[in-house]
Amino acid sequence: MGAQLPAAFQFTVSIGSGTGSGDSSFQEVSGLELSMEVDELREGGENRFMHQLPTGVKQKRLTLKRGVAPMSSALVSWCRSTLEGGLSVSIKLAPVTVKLLDAKANPLRTWSLTNAYPVRWEIDSFQSTKNEVALETIELAYQFVQRSD
Repeated sequence: MGAQLPAAFQFTVSIGSGTGSGDSSFQEVSGLELSMEVDELREGGENRFMHQLPTGVKQKRLTLKRGVAPMSSALVSWCRSTLEGGLSVSIKLAPVTVKLLDAKANPLRTWSLTNAYPVRWEIDSFQSTKNEVALETIELAYQFVQRSD
């Protein structure tokens, strides 16, 4: 029998360099994606193909979804100071770590994001016809991501 593929429903998110933050429960994490950007260059007189010249690596923003957190949340405070401050307060950068866990809660894969900060904070719409938890979505930009196994 081969090794089982990891399930995507057991994961942790740590924000900042401290341990034990109460802001690590998320319903969904997405945006762990890297892609190579290219410039397309058509060679003069040769119309059968186009050169694809690499220009750099681009990453998506990390997107975190969870139930609306209380105002006392450290993550809410960080989002408020960054997004509601109107750039009058300097942006505080923080490391973010996402870990995919196995059935025994041991890390299988780790993604370490450097110099992250909130760039979008959205509260899902309220609808009187649905009986669902109010969700917030937080997007983080970051400088660099490194994956380790």
